[in-house]
Amino acid sequence: QVQLVESGGGLVQAGGSLRLSCAASGRTFSSYGMGWFRQAPGKEREFVAAITRSAASTDYADSVKGRFTISKDNAKNTVYLQMNSLKPEDTAVYYCAVARGWIPSRLKSGYDYWGQGTQVTVSS
Repeated sequence: QVQLVESGGGLVQAGGSLRLSCAASGRTFSSYGMGWFRQAPGKEREFVAAITRSAASTDYADSVKGRFTISKDNAKNTVYLQMNSLKPEDTAVYYCAVARGWIPSRLKSGYDYWGQGTQVTVSS
């Protein structure tokens, strides 16, 4: 079992930045990769970014590439999502999740445990 707690969401103007954190407990953090997803009202939950267990490799959705950065601190059992140049279309609830396989997937089915989510609202 893994417990995940996200934080860092909030209201920000377009062009601003936020850093989301996801603290994990319950299993050796360095043994699994992590992902971030988001879900806007009325839409499906979608992939945002993922990172391998050693943090050696990352993957991003095209919509956030170049603006968002995922990182993983195994000593602090925490994964981060630095979000820069935010746009109104980034408004959503953001979720972190534990990857099931060696290489984190872009599919929701590739994740075992999910946090409760944190709201990000970007005003125009």
